[in-house]
This record gives sequence, structure tokens and C-alpha cells, in this order.
Amino acid sequence: MYSALLFLHSIVRWLVLISLIYGICRAWRGYTQKLAFSKTDNAIRHWTATIAHIQLMIGMVLYFKSPLIQYFWSPAGKAAASEELTFFSLVHLAIMLVAIILITIGSAKAKRQLQDPTAFKTIFAWYLVALILIFIAIPWPFSPLANRPYFR
Repeated sequence: MYSALLFLHSIVRWLVLISLIYGICRAWRGYTQKLAFSKTDNAIRHWTATIAHIQLMIGMVLYFKSPLIQYFWSPAGKAAASEELTFFSLVHLAIMLVAIILITIGSAKAKRQLQDPTAFKTIFAWYLVALILIFIAIPWPFSPLANRPYFR
């Protein structure tokens, strides 16, 4: 089960990134070109947040099933904590939680906007900050803290 969750978490990561980037691009285009906030824009807002929440749920199950995390929280793991252990048990978790909260807040605020430019601006700002945090917290193959392949 752990391997399947890890694979699923790795795949859904790309869906989160693609939906965030697409949502940010549409929001920028809508704001700068003064377009109407359409049903499609609303669906993208909704599905981006939904995909991010699905990723969060997969990640939380994975977190509590991970042998790496279980070792970190053991007395031996705390004594021998490496950068990689600390990254996955604390840094990755905290930054990703903040990013998902920002996506959720941005989605909720945009949904309640009465003016189209404000809805686009809200999505753009909140999703962009979340995307930056996600880029920081992903264990890329080139990351100095903890590196993993693009697909597991």
C-alpha cells in the first residue's frame, strides 16, 4: 500500500502543479484583459482547490504510513536526524499545509467576489504564493535538502 500511495502522490503532484499554473495564467489573462469571470474560470478555481485537497489527503495518509517518518519520531530517529529526515517530517509537511491553506483561502475569496477583475486578481495572488511555496517544498531531483526522482 505504501508504494502505491507514494506513486499516486508523485503523479498527483503534477496535476496540482499543472492546475495551479493554468489557473494562474487564466487569472492573469482575465485580469489584464478585463474579461468576464466565466463558468470555466470558476470550474478551474474549484478543481484546482479540489486536486490540491486530494493531494493533501494522499500526503497525510502517506505521512503516517511512511517508515521514514516513523523512524524520525522514534527516540533513535530524533537523535540521528538528518537533513532529509527533517525535511520530510517537518519542512515538507509544514510548507505544503500552508500552501494548501492559501489555495483554499484564495479559492473561497475568489468565489465570493462580486466583481470579475477582483476575482481574477484574488486567484492570481493567492495561487501564485501557494505555487512558490509548493516549488520550494517539493523534493526535486536537484534539491540540496532531499531529492527524489520526478516520478516514483
